[in-house]
Amino acid sequence: MNLGKQIQAYRKKMGLSQDNLATKIYVSRQTISNWETGRSYPDVENLLLLSTLFGTSLDELVKGDVPQMKQKISQAKFDRDAYGMLLFFVLAMVMVGPAAFLPAPWWWLLPVIFWLVSLFFGFRIEKVKHEKNIQTYQEIVAFMADQDLTKVRAKRNWVKDSLNKVVIMFIFAVVGGLIALISTLPYFLMH
Repeated sequence: MNLGKQIQAYRKKMGLSQDNLATKIYVSRQTISNWETGRSYPDVENLLLLSTLFGTSLDELVKGDVPQMKQKISQAKFDRDAYGMLLFFVLAMVMVGPAAFLPAPWWWLLPVIFWLVSLFFGFRIEKVKHEKNIQTYQEIVAFMADQDLTKVRAKRNWVKDSLNKVVIMFIFAVVGGLIALISTLPYFLMH
């Protein structure tokens, strides 16, 4: 990443340690280290402070890193949404059993709420997939691993990819059904 190298170069040019720079812009030394190594990126306010402190334009400071930063942010959101979708899907399936003990018209409410939250995250994932033209499981894995999607797209096999989607959805449905079935065992054993 150019930005981390730029920050480090300007910092050294001014004869500042990471601690000195951190003190000047009111962040921790670890934050400066993370910026310089590319583990995280400064927000807009800190970018403006850095460009002012270094006496350079914002364009010069970020030098071509904007697309890469957007990609990293997009990947982080995609990961968060994937974990959210899986978590709430599992919660929905697990809540089927305990919800069976609720009065008749209300037993379905908890699983449906968790399932709807899972769908919310799923729709956000689909939005990213549509924006990035991600269509196969291999492309999702490549995107999450920050790999070049063009190489993966060149190897597309539509028949194999369609079969993979069906198999993955089938396994997902079976596992979800098994979780729901296991969570309802106490209810069935009591009745």
